[in-house]
Amino acid sequence: MRRYSAFAIAREAMRHHSGWDRAWRSPAPKARYDAIIVGAGGHGLATAYYLGKNHGIRNVAVIEKGWLGGGNTGRNTTIIRSNYLQDPSAAIYEKARSLYETLSQDLNYNIMFSPRGVMMLAQTEHEIRGYQRTAHANALQGVATEYISPRRVKELCPIINIDGPRYPVLGALWQPRGGTARHDAVAWGYARACSDMGMDIIQQTEVTGVRREGGRVVGVDTTRGTIACDKLGIVVAGHSGVMAERAGFRLPIESVALQALVSEPIKPVMDVVVMANTVHGYMSQSDKGEMVIGGGADGYNNYTQRGSFHHVEETVRALVETFPMISRLKMLRWWGGIVDMTGDRSPIISKTPVDGVFVNCGWGTGGFKAIPGSGWAMAELMAKGQSPLADAFSLDRFREGRFIDESVAAGVAH
Repeated sequence: MRRYSAFAIAREAMRHHSGWDRAWRSPAPKARYDAIIVGAGGHGLATAYYLGKNHGIRNVAVIEKGWLGGGNTGRNTTIIRSNYLQDPSAAIYEKARSLYETLSQDLNYNIMFSPRGVMMLAQTEHEIRGYQRTAHANALQGVATEYISPRRVKELCPIINIDGPRYPVLGALWQPRGGTARHDAVAWGYARACSDMGMDIIQQTEVTGVRREGGRVVGVDTTRGTIACDKLGIVVAGHSGVMAERAGFRLPIESVALQALVSEPIKPVMDVVVMANTVHGYMSQSDKGEMVIGGGADGYNNYTQRGSFHHVEETVRALVETFPMISRLKMLRWWGGIVDMTGDRSPIISKTPVDGVFVNCGWGTGGFKAIPGSGWAMAELMAKGQSPLADAFSLDRFREGRFIDESVAAGVAH
């Protein structure tokens, strides 16, 4: 794989950009792999990348029934933060946030990481106490956050209305090193790096069954034939329950749609990410000028990947009071993604009842921000059978009652 650089761009400009190679190969599947990852989204590709980079396991296939990054990775709102309350959550999200900071250099691919800062508004007395508690917890966890005043909120985001009649802004939890990245670029960068290590990215191929012998995985059935493997990683987000059933076990998750929208592009008006849990909405501005707006997940189980008018109305109505200027904007497009939710709103990174099968799911509304940390932990679990980052997120916690309750931190779709 040729490295991307300013010199490469200049060289190709001189010959009309005729020398660029494909970013990743599209090979036919081999008969056998050391490991197969089902799902070519951010989490699946990151798992494959760290299997190769950290553990030297490179005879790997990433199998995707659609196209690379076409699921939740390409349908989210790109927010990155790590200001969670519980220690296991803060650890894995902070690992992800720190990896994001150097990911462009690591992958030799510009993921457009922008540490513009993330603020979570306190608009009730209850939220003030909750965010101050989180700020104290983050200090103990080594996560840099602080609780800031309404005046500081206004300084950071001048377009915000801090004197709303129903929900005035009383302060905010501020993480200066949080921010955003380009969601497609994250998937493409990982895919390119995986392909360069000799891994096979197999698109338009559905895994229809999991082959087992003596309680251990031996391969998968696909729409392109049977492929043998020693280890299998299921990383398919909202379809995790479907894949688990094909492997012969059940997962404590449910799938719902999460919707978001963008406005027409406008000149720069805000350079931070603002989240408002009380009114259940959040907003940032993309590099192209679009206002990226989202809210909560649908209130019923479904597998849809499109928006709905009632949800757009609910989300925008909630945000208009805090950001009056958006009432004058036109909506450009809106969409939905399928998120998988656990009862405690924390992920599952775990071994399963089938020996050699591992599962990474349950990220709910916060999957994008976790991609590098999730892949790091899942790869370590598959390679070594244990990962300090993943230990607390095993399936055993539901049987033993060791819940990691992040229902407040994950209460807004972000």
